[in-house]
Amino acid sequence: MGVGFGLKTATGIIAAVLVAAAAAQARQVFAPLAAALFIIAIVWPVQKRLQSWMPKLAALAITVIATVAVCLSFASLAAWGFGRVGRSLVADLPRYQDFYAAMVTWLDGHGVSVAGLWAEHFNVGWLLRVTQYVTGRVNTTLSFWVIALIYVMLGLLEVENVRQKIERLDNRIAAHVLLDGSAATAAKFRRYLLVRTKMSAVTGLLVGIFAAITGLPFAFEWGVIAFVLNYIPFIGPFVATLFPTLLAMTQFESWPAVLGLFACLNVIQFVVGSYIEPRVAGTMLSISPVVVLFSIFFWTFLWGLFGTFIGVPITLAMLTFCAAHPSSRWVADLFGGPDPKPGKL
Repeated sequence: MGVGFGLKTATGIIAAVLVAAAAAQARQVFAPLAAALFIIAIVWPVQKRLQSWMPKLAALAITVIATVAVCLSFASLAAWGFGRVGRSLVADLPRYQDFYAAMVTWLDGHGVSVAGLWAEHFNVGWLLRVTQYVTGRVNTTLSFWVIALIYVMLGLLEVENVRQKIERLDNRIAAHVLLDGSAATAAKFRRYLLVRTKMSAVTGLLVGIFAAITGLPFAFEWGVIAFVLNYIPFIGPFVATLFPTLLAMTQFESWPAVLGLFACLNVIQFVVGSYIEPRVAGTMLSISPVVVLFSIFFWTFLWGLFGTFIGVPITLAMLTFCAAHPSSRWVADLFGGPDPKPGKL
């Protein structure tokens, strides 16, 4: 009995490692598919309602246009905020040059040759490599979302057909797991997006209020930027605290004030993103807060920036499908959190 259980456990671990390795190696294939499935789960109720009283292709066009418009609106908000702040930063370039000159003088006085380091590492070759990297990342990102959008359009047309095929399966247990697991996963995806939106709004509000209280210019813009970037765990909040600190360097007279602002902004991001949100998400989605944090780090390791965003939904899907089958329900019970309270949403 013990030997059999140990063998099954070892086999499961080996299979999980192989699947993770395959996902990492083929992320150009699987990552857009995962993004498309997530989007389909979010927008399918809209598509279903529209196609109940208009042709399917017309409903698809409206759903896709609305989805793209929402995504572009978020990108436009970030671009608007950074554009207004960026003009101020450019106008203060002479002061930043003075800061740089003072820093170089101070470091040279302590035996650190900044000029030598700059010549050694930040030369023309380095600049070309950075330019090529940024250009490549932009092209990769555009290709990623084009492929994901194609998956979304095709997937929305196939949802009903796939459901009917599953219902006709001879293996009734498999049909039950696929149908119930898919419906529960889609519902949790929508809850997850609702949680992220609420926490992003709270973060943006707190950052904006704090910037206004401290007298930092563009308080409203900083709140908008924090709201948008909070959808990207860890990396987004860091960017949302770095740029206000750069602006504070030219607005405040003392370095302790600048460092204090940077520290307080990070405290806001940490409390909301690493304390409140995992607990709210864990309660509403029946997933352990520890698993929430682990899934973010794990999928970031596998898929980079996109994995940071999609890590929790993928883990939610895995646990939900495990809960749909008696033989794997123990996995969901082990890593899940408390059940969400009825009427919470």
